Amino acid sequence: MLDALQAQLETLYGIRCEYRARDFLVDAEAAKELGGTGRSREELLVAHDGETLDLALYLEPAMLERVSRLETQPDALLDQELGGFCEVTEGVSHFLYVAQTANLERRVSMLELEAQAEVDKFAVCTLLRWGQHAAAWASRLMGTLFERVRYAERLTGPERWRYTEANRLARRYCARLLPAIRERRLDALLSELRHSYRLGAEAKLAYFAR
Repeated sequence: MLDALQAQLETLYGIRCEYRARDFLVDAEAAKELGGTGRSREELLVAHDGETLDLALYLEPAMLERVSRLETQPDALLDQELGGFCEVTEGVSHFLYVAQTANLERRVSMLELEAQAEVDKFAVCTLLRWGQHAAAWASRLMGTLFERVRYAERLTGPERWRYTEANRLARRYCARLLPAIRERRLDALLSELRHSYRLGAEAKLAYFAR
């Protein structure tokens, strides 16, 4: 599942990462030892000493098992485990984006990371049902991912602001993708996604907000 998701994101954005997210998976105990909060079913753990970047990815085993069980059934996956699938996608998105920005020797903000993950979830889920009914599915996703959203009460004030702002930015950007989806112009959709993916830091956030 993780290999397939990473391959899909790499194909989507025309990139290639030499590292595989699955090789960085850790269990809950290890995640806690590495500084994980233990409050989420998905966490990317990052340590940077100025020269070396260390990554670890925690995904709740039960969630990953449910999602993986439906890997070969896209319709069942999206209908029965959309929430879990999006969390797994978010974890792989975080891993890949941090690895890419590190390779470019560029800093990445938490807001940039979260906003990109929101776009990645929308794009991956849309392409899993690319076809005659893609437009209706994409419109449904807009509601599910960006409008009918609830945030955990245990979030701190800064965390809630970051997730809310990432949702707002991604919603504005993904709404601009809908015409290409309605017209089933995959080339235009991929071109736009690849352009925005390569924007960095404030440029990306400003572009999403347009």
